[in-house]
Amino acid sequence: MELELSRLRVAGACRARYHRRAMRRVYLDHSATSPALPEVVAAVREVLEHVHGNPASLHGMGLEAERVLERGRQVLAASLGADPSEVVFTSGGTEANNLAVFGTAWARQKPHVVVSAFEHSSVLEPARRLREMGVEVDFAPVDPGGFVRTDALADLLRPHTALVSVVLVNNEVGTLQPVAEVAKLLDDVQTRWGRRPLLHTDAVQAFCHVPFRVRDLRVDLVTVSAHKLGGPKGVGALYVRKGVRLQPLLLGGDQERGLRGGTPNLPGIAGFAAAIRFWEREGERLRARLRELSARLRAQLADLSGLHWNTPSDARRTAPHILNLSVPGLRGEVLVHRLEQEGVYVSTGSACHSRRAHPSHVLLAMGRTEQEAISAVRLSLGPDTTEEDVLYAAEAFRLAVQDLRFLVPS
Repeated sequence: MELELSRLRVAGACRARYHRRAMRRVYLDHSATSPALPEVVAAVREVLEHVHGNPASLHGMGLEAERVLERGRQVLAASLGADPSEVVFTSGGTEANNLAVFGTAWARQKPHVVVSAFEHSSVLEPARRLREMGVEVDFAPVDPGGFVRTDALADLLRPHTALVSVVLVNNEVGTLQPVAEVAKLLDDVQTRWGRRPLLHTDAVQAFCHVPFRVRDLRVDLVTVSAHKLGGPKGVGALYVRKGVRLQPLLLGGDQERGLRGGTPNLPGIAGFAAAIRFWEREGERLRARLRELSARLRAQLADLSGLHWNTPSDARRTAPHILNLSVPGLRGEVLVHRLEQEGVYVSTGSACHSRRAHPSHVLLAMGRTEQEAISAVRLSLGPDTTEEDVLYAAEAFRLAVQDLRFLVPS
């Protein structure tokens, strides 16, 4: 009884501390979405207030709108090292991933599809749906470090393999995948069987955080999204290499070369372009600073007992802004809410499934136990993250873990 009263007193102290300290807000959930940059807000407002035409209209206001659309396409294409005609605007990364997976499968007879086992759900779920529809689908395993096993993936390839999808940076643990190495495997397929499968990569978490060019990666399809960069929510794109055949998901218009019917989101596209320009201007400095701050945060938590890092420490193989760790014995969502009381905002993993109470499929694919997967949290940094934020967050994390371990003993 005395122990329970003591725990209640600690809980009361935690609530009191919340009222004292929550004035400070430290946002470390940029991989879920990154706050809109000032230049993005200005670009969106400019189009909303002054560009009223439909790009498909033949009159002058339509042509003005078309210029906004094509300027955005040129900015995105240049950042990818692509031709503007290879950019298809979508409503975001989820739609672009669905278009890549379904669009490839539907354009071919009896296709075989291979995706990695820890893709974003907007790749995994379309792949599972294809399997339900009778399409042959295989899932390539990953190793405990969070990297696709290219040897196992090679064993899955068939003469009729139509698509291989491997994420460029995993959205939960931040590992940089060997996509260029996978491209070489597909060259071997072409040599052996006379046809090269299409290679798709979900680059939503990589774009601007990890520099790349589509020609260097030798990919056929690439997904990107605006709001992970400080751009608007609700706009993304799929790079589609010239000559690649896809079936559209959305019918009823010939926009985006017939691959995505519907009036394009001009304010969103203008904001997307503004975010890209910001990263082109500031990216080198920001990437170095994010890497430094991530290392500082990791070092600040290094001696916290029982903590297990799910993101490898090798900076050459990870994105600069994502850290994932487990505190076995504590549930991730409980730790998220306890940190919120200190004004620190993190997540348990992918924002698309963060409200569900089951373990991360990414961590399970990496061989983590269910307990480790349930106890995981992701900390992701952004352009506005400061050293003071990192130090404050590390102290809040220590405090939260200590409080919860006292209240919920193992």
